[in-house]
Amino acid sequence: METSPAIVLDRVSKRYGAGAHAVNAVQDVSLEVPAGEFISIMGPSGSGKSTLLNLIAGLDTPTSGRVIVAGEELARLSDDERSRLRLRHVGFVFQAFNLFPTFTVEENVAWPLEFLGHRWSDARQRAGTVLARVGVDATARRRRPAELSGGEQQRVAIARALATEPDLLLADEPTGNLDSHTGQSILDLLRALNVEHRLTIVLVTHSTFAATYGHRTVELRDGRIVHEARASREPGGARVIPLRE
Repeated sequence: METSPAIVLDRVSKRYGAGAHAVNAVQDVSLEVPAGEFISIMGPSGSGKSTLLNLIAGLDTPTSGRVIVAGEELARLSDDERSRLRLRHVGFVFQAFNLFPTFTVEENVAWPLEFLGHRWSDARQRAGTVLARVGVDATARRRRPAELSGGEQQRVAIARALATEPDLLLADEPTGNLDSHTGQSILDLLRALNVEHRLTIVLVTHSTFAATYGHRTVELRDGRIVHEARASREPGGARVIPLRE
């Protein structure tokens, strides 16, 4: 039986403002992401990448068109229903890590599980399992984020995103604050999660190298898809096959 797509964007546009001062951040974008795909969305600053990611996450609403995630058309859901869908199906990884500075590593990863009704002892156990999966040493789990390197903080952020066992991971410039070696280790981790757990990943990046980690790369300019290509080699050294321009 055919699996439903993880994401469907049907002629999606997002406009901010009105009249002569209106900004068309996303314009008539149609895109389908099958479950288990690793897709890279790239483009320069102001191209609409982060806006598109926010629309997929249900953090913003389109001016026109449909956004369907996990089989649900987001516009038909209430705010509470969208929040529940994000909690159960979507994980987020940000460029700035967004960890709570006063929480320990373990607490940063465990707290989303409380919203799903897990007891704190169970949440901590789950946090330890996920932290081990992403390569965070047990000795780091009692530390605060400020005591960790940038790469370690991003691994903690990925662990937090995975703690609720989402189907979809949205990563917004996850290597933007990291040096090239550490950034590559994070990309390797994302690729491993995609391969080993069939996690659907949407990676937003301005880096051509980072984009090669995806099965497919979509390039945005001025809010429109201007180029799409599929990788034909292993991540990190991919040759691409154009799909549409």
